[in-house]
Amino acid sequence: MTERFSTKNMVTAAVFLALGMVLPFFTGQIPTIGSMLLPMHIPVLICGYVCGWQWGLLVGLIVPILRSMTLGMPPMMPVAAAMAFELAAYGASTGLLYEKLEKNTISIYISLIGAMIFGRIVWGLVSMVLYGIMGNAFSVQNYLSGALLKAVPGIILQLVLIPVIIITLRKAKVIE
Repeated sequence: MTERFSTKNMVTAAVFLALGMVLPFFTGQIPTIGSMLLPMHIPVLICGYVCGWQWGLLVGLIVPILRSMTLGMPPMMPVAAAMAFELAAYGASTGLLYEKLEKNTISIYISLIGAMIFGRIVWGLVSMVLYGIMGNAFSVQNYLSGALLKAVPGIILQLVLIPVIIITLRKAKVIE
């Protein structure tokens, strides 16, 4: 069995999945704040760094669907379905980019920003398809509003918090 598919990574990924389920409760009473702070995104992005792209992809795919099915939020169509693709792209991208780049602070930011851009592109494309299937238009305005404008506080939070966590985990020798 390879390191990427170890029991340790499976258990750690399960912890990130649980965090993705629980963190939105801290902002859930005020949906506007929850959609701005993006609490499900953080554990998925970190999972890609810590457990690798495969686990990051899997956790990202599962969290919004499981949360929608068990708790009713976010609504399955089109929100949770589009988020599943977006978060899967985040988890896979952070893991792949971090794996391929040198292990330094700049690489953490490059992989994080690359994943954030790629995930938002995936979200936009999937949303366009899902909204189209549902008979609704998904415009450039919808994309810019959802992917950028409303998400600025969450983007800032991710850019500040995630590198600090990854650097701390590296210093503690939890990850390379």
